[in-house]
Amino acid sequence: MMTLSQAYQRARARWQARPPQERTLWRDARNRFFKNRLATVGLSIVSLFAIFAVFAEILAPTAYDHSVLTEALQFPTLRHWLGTDQVGRDLLSRIIYGARTSLFIGFSVQVIAFSIGVPLGAVAALRGGRFDFVVTRLVEVMTAFPGFLFAIFLMSIIGAGINNVIFAIGITSWIEVCRLTRAQFLALREREFILAARAYGAADRHIFLRHLLPHALPSLIIMLTLGIPSAIFAEAGLSFLGVGINDPIPSWGKMVGESMGYIQVFWHLGLFPTLMIALAMLSFNFVGDGLRDALDPTMISA
Repeated sequence: MMTLSQAYQRARARWQARPPQERTLWRDARNRFFKNRLATVGLSIVSLFAIFAVFAEILAPTAYDHSVLTEALQFPTLRHWLGTDQVGRDLLSRIIYGARTSLFIGFSVQVIAFSIGVPLGAVAALRGGRFDFVVTRLVEVMTAFPGFLFAIFLMSIIGAGINNVIFAIGITSWIEVCRLTRAQFLALREREFILAARAYGAADRHIFLRHLLPHALPSLIIMLTLGIPSAIFAEAGLSFLGVGINDPIPSWGKMVGESMGYIQVFWHLGLFPTLMIALAMLSFNFVGDGLRDALDPTMISA
């Protein structure tokens, strides 16, 4: 009968005898990313926020709308670790549920922005001519309007609500995605492998899916990562102004806005949600910077 030591030695020998993995762009990028300490810390914090968002019902001490008026405006205690708000709701619970709101809005806004920006930028670069002229002029016109002010204008028309917030921010966030996609595709379409594919009679769709998009994907991934905190910050600003998320759905920005009338005495109402916004912004920026360094082709060693 094989002993535990013999089984370990056999497994170790088998592991050491395995063929070396072939180096690829994504494997090298992964290794460089995890060597970046700030990027790793940022990814860990983002993962923690994602756990809060997914398992909020399990992790939160109470429901986000559970109110006990006799416990209103309490400072942090053993019963309420972060205190309570002006209507007696547990602040820790609302912050945990607020992570769900922020991440949902951040990712949903990027879905809208990339669904509009990538196709427009790609077609403009590939077709050129009048379509490229129209898209370029449209981007210039939209750039003339400050995105956040335009979002406030839209919210004043369509009203508050989480779906309206996503629409208002998303419809103003596609401009940079379109501009980046067009620039990337214009630089790539004159490369030798694209010209060779055209010479072989490849269709535009094949060139887009098999050649252009994979090469532009690293830059788009970086923009996606950096766009999520921008959307979270925009939602926080809208909710702070009172045109964002409706009660009782928790939002970090709305919690900061609601604390303004009490902040001189009850400091905890605005401090903790503000720290969450700052931590989310910082973490996503660390991840974006790490991805930018990891996916930079000039950093790939031979």
